[in-house]
Amino acid sequence: MKLMAETVMAVGEAAAVCDRIAGNVERVIIGKREAVERVLVAMIARGHVLLEDVPGVGKTMLARSLAASIGGDFRRIQFTPDLLPTDVTGVSIYDQKQGEFVFRPGPIFANIVLADEINRASPRTQSSLLEAMEERQVTVDGVTYSLPQPFMVIATENPIEYEGVYPLPESQLDRFLLRFSIGYPQRNEEKQIVREQLLGHPVQDLEPVASASDVAAVQRAAAGCHVSEEIYDYVLDLIEGTRSSSDLYLGAGPRGSLALVRSAQALATIDGRSFVGPDDIKAIGRAALAHRLIPRPEARVNGVTGADVVEALLANTPVPS
Repeated sequence: MKLMAETVMAVGEAAAVCDRIAGNVERVIIGKREAVERVLVAMIARGHVLLEDVPGVGKTMLARSLAASIGGDFRRIQFTPDLLPTDVTGVSIYDQKQGEFVFRPGPIFANIVLADEINRASPRTQSSLLEAMEERQVTVDGVTYSLPQPFMVIATENPIEYEGVYPLPESQLDRFLLRFSIGYPQRNEEKQIVREQLLGHPVQDLEPVASASDVAAVQRAAAGCHVSEEIYDYVLDLIEGTRSSSDLYLGAGPRGSLALVRSAQALATIDGRSFVGPDDIKAIGRAALAHRLIPRPEARVNGVTGADVVEALLANTPVPS
């Protein structure tokens, strides 16, 4: 009976909590409601985000604003070619007074972790994030340490730089729930941003509007969001479409199916609904699937991308009534 009461309370308040967080973040990230909601989707679905965008559009501020809005710890890791895995996870140091090794946690031990320019670090350092992203824990010298909850990685990369970067391997791309871009602001929005930041950055004035327990409640509400058999079949039709596409060398795996359903549940929860509809799948499909697909070489020559394939599937796959 107590569990039922918690579930009803969480579902009833989830949309209001999400609206408070989104509104608070929008005090800093002006005019980008869709990007803010997608980051919220990832947090509610217990996933991670890859922001692929040009410099200066607010990727770092988006992560900082989200952390400030939930009263969480924020850490920024600048990925560089000489960054070591221990610079991310932490290291055991011998303490002469205690006569034993003491673990010094790395910057990964935070609620919101910004992995800035993740593709500048070596594959070995990139892979140090895999255990943390998948299992929410870190193992150093055979000892496992749990990460704080909620835990979320927001990674960034510049899509127009090719020198001195290490493209993310497919296994790591698949660990990100969503990949999307923020994009440039509209002219009037950019004018507002310039005016407001001349005297100081608004992120410094943000106060928490939710707590870790609020986030956990919203996550429970989203996990209980109803998914009908027709929606499951619709999702699998889309996934099978990626696997049979003549333009793709590799389609989406089961992790892609799960990511699409969880993202749709989170989106429905933000919208105040306790069920997933086809429009939720359509709205989040590209961000949840495109980065998991590998086009064939001949398709790449013709300019076909994973996003193009997803858009075509969303347009042509029959939608359940």
